[in-house]
Amino acid sequence: MSRTLELVQSAQRTLRLELEAVQGLEARIDARFVRACELILASKGRVIVLGMGKSGHIGNKIAATLASTGTPAFFVHPAEASHGDMGMITREDVILALSNSGTTAEILTLLPLVKRLGIPLISLTGNPDSILAQAAEANLDARVEHEACPLNLAPTSSTTAALVLGDALAIALLEARGFTAEDFAFSHPGGALGRRLLLKVEDVMHADARLPHVQRGTLLKDALFEMSRKGLGMTVVLEADGALAGVFTDGDLRRALDRSIDVHTTPIEQVMTVHGKTVQAQALAAEALKLMEQHKINALVVTDGSGRPIGALNMHDLLRAGVM
Repeated sequence: MSRTLELVQSAQRTLRLELEAVQGLEARIDARFVRACELILASKGRVIVLGMGKSGHIGNKIAATLASTGTPAFFVHPAEASHGDMGMITREDVILALSNSGTTAEILTLLPLVKRLGIPLISLTGNPDSILAQAAEANLDARVEHEACPLNLAPTSSTTAALVLGDALAIALLEARGFTAEDFAFSHPGGALGRRLLLKVEDVMHADARLPHVQRGTLLKDALFEMSRKGLGMTVVLEADGALAGVFTDGDLRRALDRSIDVHTTPIEQVMTVHGKTVQAQALAAEALKLMEQHKINALVVTDGSGRPIGALNMHDLLRAGVM
């Protein structure tokens, strides 16, 4: 058999064994899983995830997933917990302890203190008859028939099963809490989703002295000077009382030049777009982007509740803010 074929078959066998391990979990989503969810939902504190070795790596990821989906959580190394970090855990918390064997010494050492403090304990083990599983108020059964490792030694299928079970727990809790996309964005303010769901028009608009504006009756040449000074590619046109009369953009200028309009004698109202498209300051920046794309325009006037212009923004503002 060629080396290439051996490598392909090895990889396929690994995928098959790990897929079987994950499929075996479905029948174990039972009353114990529900009890684990109830313990976490009833808690006024955080989920403290414990795990040694490979289980610790998986526990770290589970804690991160819980925290980003509405369930406050963090990882504590069991060995460090025995040397001071136990002080990070309070009576209000819930412990989720990962151990494939259910006999990890560093975790079992903590059990008497956990019981004395009355902290609810959830275990995630590959042995439902183990000391850890029996000590827990709810055990999540992550046992697998075989590791993908041909020696049946290296944690492979078992860690995959534990990770998937942790994801199932996190998503069940997310749905039970009614966690929304906006809630998710608050946990990810630096990501693209956070910017799309949290950034508002008022955060990126040009306002006050930076807002290009002229009065109705202003000559087109003077409006062009205002556009050049403010560098937004447009100007708001105001009525005498400050109400919005219209908007004049680079696109309006091209159309005016096509008509051989004299920029020195033509008043702005003859070439402006009457009123124009507007958006409110409290709208999401993503909504402004959608409006621009829908109407194939590059700028918007921002208005207050009474429809008076208070700002403006263009595509470049949204690009700089990372909304698009």
